[in-house]
Amino acid sequence: MRNLCAPFLGLVLCLAMGGVAFADGFAETRDRIIYEVNLRQHTEAGTFDAFREHLPRLHDMGVGVLWLMPIHPIGEENRKGTLGSYYAATDYKDVNPEFGTRRDFKELVEAAHELGMLVVLDWVPNHTAWDHEWTRSHPERYAKGPDGGFRPPNDDWVDVIQLDYSNSDTRAAMLDAMLYWVREFEVDGFRADVAEMIPKDFWIAAIERLRRERDMFMLAEGGAPWLHEAGFEATYGWGLGDRLMRVYAGENDAADVRRFLIEDTAAITAADDSAFRMFFTTNHDWNTWNGLAIERLGEMWEAATVLTFTAPGMPMIYNGQEAGLDKRLEFFEKDPIEWRADSSADLYRRLAQLKKDEPALHHGESGGTIVHINTNDPDRLLAFRRVAEGSEIIVLANLSGEPVEVRGVRTEPDARYADLYGYPTEVPERLDAWGWHLLVRR
Repeated sequence: MRNLCAPFLGLVLCLAMGGVAFADGFAETRDRIIYEVNLRQHTEAGTFDAFREHLPRLHDMGVGVLWLMPIHPIGEENRKGTLGSYYAATDYKDVNPEFGTRRDFKELVEAAHELGMLVVLDWVPNHTAWDHEWTRSHPERYAKGPDGGFRPPNDDWVDVIQLDYSNSDTRAAMLDAMLYWVREFEVDGFRADVAEMIPKDFWIAAIERLRRERDMFMLAEGGAPWLHEAGFEATYGWGLGDRLMRVYAGENDAADVRRFLIEDTAAITAADDSAFRMFFTTNHDWNTWNGLAIERLGEMWEAATVLTFTAPGMPMIYNGQEAGLDKRLEFFEKDPIEWRADSSADLYRRLAQLKKDEPALHHGESGGTIVHINTNDPDRLLAFRRVAEGSEIIVLANLSGEPVEVRGVRTEPDARYADLYGYPTEVPERLDAWGWHLLVRR
C-alpha cells in the first residue's frame, strides 16, 4: 500500500487532517496510455524540435504519457554502429547534441505539459559509456574486473561499463543526477532501465526522495514484484506479450493467457495493491531484435492490441505503430519512420478514449477487477468482464485460427451495450478466427 503521508510538510498536513493525505507524490495515470519515443527515428531531423510538432497529433490520439528513450550524449569508445546506443551515456546531466539543446528539451516538456501530457525520461542507472566523465573524475564509482579495470555488465554489452552500488558515492551521484532533471526541467518520472540489476534499497530511498520534489510516475523495466515494494507503480508486462506470441505460434492457448492474467495480477497486487503492469505488443527491444508486431502476432495483432488496452494495466504504443510500422528500426543507425495514414491510429484513438471514459478500464486501485468468464471453449476463447463505478466492459477474444462459437457469456438483464465504435451490440454467436469483440454497457 502507498504511504499517503508524505515526508516533512506532507506529514504535518497528514497528521493535522487526521491521516488524510494532502499529496502522495504519485503522478495520476489511471486512465492514461503511454507512448515510447525513439527520438532518433521519429523524424528525419531526429530532434526535440521536430518531435514537438507531433505532440498535437499524439494528444489527439489519446496519449497521456510520453516516455523518451535516453536523451544523454552517447559514448564513442567501444561504440556499437555509427551512432551508438542510447543506453551508453557519457553525461547524466546533458543532452545528446544530435537531439538539440537543454533549452530545446525544456520547451518540449513545457509544450507537452500545456497539452496535459506527462514526460518520462528513460534512465540508465546500471552502467555508463566507457568515456563517461565519471571514469576520469570518479573511477571509484565503477565495478572492477579481474585486472582491476572497468568491466562491462555482461559479454554482450561491450559498449558500456558496470557501476558499483556498494559505493555510497555512486548512489548519491545517481540520485543527484535524477533530481537535476526533476528540478530543472520538471520531468514527471522515469523509466528505469534494467531496474532489477539495481539494489532494492537504492530504489526505496531514491523514489521516496524524488517524490518529495514533485509527483512522479515510476516505471521499471522488470517484472519482479519487489520492484513495486520499492516504490515503482508500474512494471513491464512482458508475460502477456510473450504468451500471446506463443499462442499465435501454436505453442499455447487462451487458457494459458487466462492463467497468466490471474496469477500475475495476484502476484503484483500482493506486493502493492496500487501496482500495475505496462502492456504492449512491441517496444524498442522487440521491434529491433525480435521482429515486427505483425510478424510475431500476425492476424491476431488486433485482438492482442485490444487485450493490452483492456487487461488491468497501462497500455503502451511504440512510436510508429500508429503508422503501421512495417520495418525493424535500426538501433545504432539513422532509420526514420515512414509516416503515413493507417487504420491502426483510429484503433488506438478509440481504445484510448474508451480507457479514459470507462472507470472499469482504469489501472491501479481505481480500475475494475478482472473477472474471467467460463465459456464453452476455454482453450480458444478468452472472455472477461471488468466493472467499476457503474462502468462495465466485456471483452471477448478468439485466440485461435478457427471460428469459435460463443456460449456462456451473460449480460445484465435489460442493459444496453455498445461496441467500440458506439453501435448497439450484444454477445455474438461466434467470433471469426483471431477475432475480438467489446461490449460497453450504456
